Amino acid sequence: MFRSLIISISILVFSAPAFSQELNCQVSIVSQQVQGTTERQIFDQLQKSIFEFMNNNKWTKDLYTSQEKIDCSILINVTTKVSSDEYAGTIQVQSRRPIYKSSFNAPLLNYMDDNFQFRFQQFSQIEFNINTFQNNLTSVLMFYAYVIIAEDYDSFSPMGGTEYWQKAQIIVQNAQSAPEKGWKSNESNKNRYWFVENQLQPLFAGIRDCMYKYHRTGMDLMSEKPDEGRAAVLKAIQESLVPVYKARPASFNMELFFNAKGDELVNMFAGASPEEKSKAIEVLTQIDPANTTKYLKIQQ
Repeated sequence: MFRSLIISISILVFSAPAFSQELNCQVSIVSQQVQGTTERQIFDQLQKSIFEFMNNNKWTKDLYTSQEKIDCSILINVTTKVSSDEYAGTIQVQSRRPIYKSSFNAPLLNYMDDNFQFRFQQFSQIEFNINTFQNNLTSVLMFYAYVIIAEDYDSFSPMGGTEYWQKAQIIVQNAQSAPEKGWKSNESNKNRYWFVENQLQPLFAGIRDCMYKYHRTGMDLMSEKPDEGRAAVLKAIQESLVPVYKARPASFNMELFFNAKGDELVNMFAGASPEEKSKAIEVLTQIDPANTTKYLKIQQ
């Protein structure tokens, strides 16, 4: 597996590798708005169940060592008790990727999903089954597990995450009859349906192409050749993201890309030459105008 090769050559392992599942997922449940002893016990169990579900399931056919696991996190903010065993709130999903020959982890995903409603009872089990919709909690977790993996694989090889975007799409298709929001095309142009649908469309291929070039030809070079790495990042954005913006301005998936990478780009180009700073600001404010104020900080 190309991903494993890239990570393994940057890690010295002095003992026989222990192979394990793909995700190193931290899980947090915030529930201040839903009080009660029973709820606290339920949410403690929910946190434990989600942690085990994300970290103990085998999501791919590939072999991972413990050093190769994908660092990610899930933060659930429970805001409403809908019924005796049903809750509503938000779920924020983040993931990171190691950068070659450095201790730095680059963000790949940072998404707050506001359409999160689920049922859970104490001692309930979350069971993996990609072929059917069991309940909203299970499907949402499976969806984001595959999105995390797809984003990671796209950053290590060209279109490397296709198989896992397709698995996420299967979960979306199976959830079309679900009563909960977030799965259907006609509900919104910014939900789980459009997240994966767009990623698999040729019109948005530049985003995935940029994800690869940005990291493999840019970020992975930064520790040894920072100027060349930074130039490669800017080139990837110009060649791959500008055409997507021109074809579909203000698209959801471009917004998702910059949700993850915006702050990183500001920090990266703050150390560039005046000419490169100006070019970066010009390009970034063109294709991500909502964050113009953020990108102007590059000049400071």
